[in-house]
Amino acid sequence: MSTSARPSMRGGRLSLGLRSLADVLAAILLLLAFAVAGWKVWSRSPAAPFASGMQVLVPPHMAPAVASVIPLAMPPAKERSPDGRFLFDAQFVSAMPGQAVHAASMVELRDSRLRAVWFSGSREGAGDVTIQTALMDAASQHWESERTLFNRQQLERGLWRYVKKLGNPVIARAPDGSLFLWMVNVSVGGWAGSAITWSRSVDEGVSWSQPRRLVTSPFLNISTLVKGAPVALADGQLVLPVYHEFVTKFGEVLRINPQGQVVDKIRIPGSQTSLQPVVLVAGPEQAQVYMRAGQGGKLMAAGTDDAGLSWSRARATAWPNPDSALAGVVSHTGRQWLALNPTSAGRETLAVLRANLAGSLDGVSPWIVEGSGTAQTGLPLPVSDYERLLGKELKARGASEAQTQAYVASARRQLCGAQTCSQEFSYPYLLQTSDGYIHLLYTWHRTRIKHVRFDPLQAALTASPAVNHVSPAN
Repeated sequence: MSTSARPSMRGGRLSLGLRSLADVLAAILLLLAFAVAGWKVWSRSPAAPFASGMQVLVPPHMAPAVASVIPLAMPPAKERSPDGRFLFDAQFVSAMPGQAVHAASMVELRDSRLRAVWFSGSREGAGDVTIQTALMDAASQHWESERTLFNRQQLERGLWRYVKKLGNPVIARAPDGSLFLWMVNVSVGGWAGSAITWSRSVDEGVSWSQPRRLVTSPFLNISTLVKGAPVALADGQLVLPVYHEFVTKFGEVLRINPQGQVVDKIRIPGSQTSLQPVVLVAGPEQAQVYMRAGQGGKLMAAGTDDAGLSWSRARATAWPNPDSALAGVVSHTGRQWLALNPTSAGRETLAVLRANLAGSLDGVSPWIVEGSGTAQTGLPLPVSDYERLLGKELKARGASEAQTQAYVASARRQLCGAQTCSQEFSYPYLLQTSDGYIHLLYTWHRTRIKHVRFDPLQAALTASPAVNHVSPAN
């Protein structure tokens, strides 16, 4: 071997040694990370019980002076549900023609008004998507004009980083009376690369703090998304249901302190491919979580008996679900309600379920809120029939001819092929207000946000056939 080759060999050995050292250091860091994670799990203190067994409510010192039903200046016209079973009133919330809108949530304000938020833009995931808001007057039940709360540029200034797109917003009241707003945002890639940004308001949503990043993981802090409403703990913390999409999918819950920081997170075992958990509190230590079907075609469920420190393994219920979002609320009487698409395919039917007195959803009959003539077969509608169907309701609820054309064009762009269209009523959100009414927001054909209000204590107008959705024994 020539002497000229020896330095090259020595350089190769040095490079190999450095790589080996780097591998050893990386392994040590990884082991330390797992050790710290294990220590955090082992040293968890007992969780505070759920507060009042309900979703986050207005604190007593901030509640409206009158908790009874507020008389309406101009009561909205009552409508009979598609199945003829109950009465409700309905109206549209969003009013910007031609936009793609989705993922609404809402909160009750101190003066009994509602504040709704949703995302809106030329299409889902576009750079022009903004977080919109509107207020509903409690007396007239009229929704005021919408306005923009946040856009990409505002988040970029607050976070000091590039923001590619915005997604699901969730608004809720914290135990201290302030309002939290969590928003999904992406800097690189698709929704699997998401993070959650949050902001806070102490004046009922008139102004908001600078947006901040919710740190859910020391490793990149990506792929955490939010859709469901939080629930309160007795110690002032919040339990926020979230979900993960990077590499694998699963649901988890975050414990958030009064300062808005994550202090713990617990994965829901067996929730692979199931997303967007909804937490319904049943007692001081007990709660159920329901999730999208994922690949199994059935609504998924799990439970906790220690205020969310651990969860049972997720299992399939008897209710079909086309892998679409759901919503839930626990009423003032303690009854659990879910809103969902109760079919195995398509989002053409939207219903609410009321648990029986035993707290089970097995065998209950759905209250149909929206339904199409093709809901059972899943057959799409011809484009001309679809346009007539949408145009009829839009005009009946006050849209002009020009507005109707813009709304229909937006729906066609998102839900139609060359010859047929699919109806969609999706992404519900439930809230019970202090007057006892239950409010439901949902996406209407991807072109408007719709609001439905009904009395949960009303007697059924007609007898509905029993639904044979009974979960198998564990």
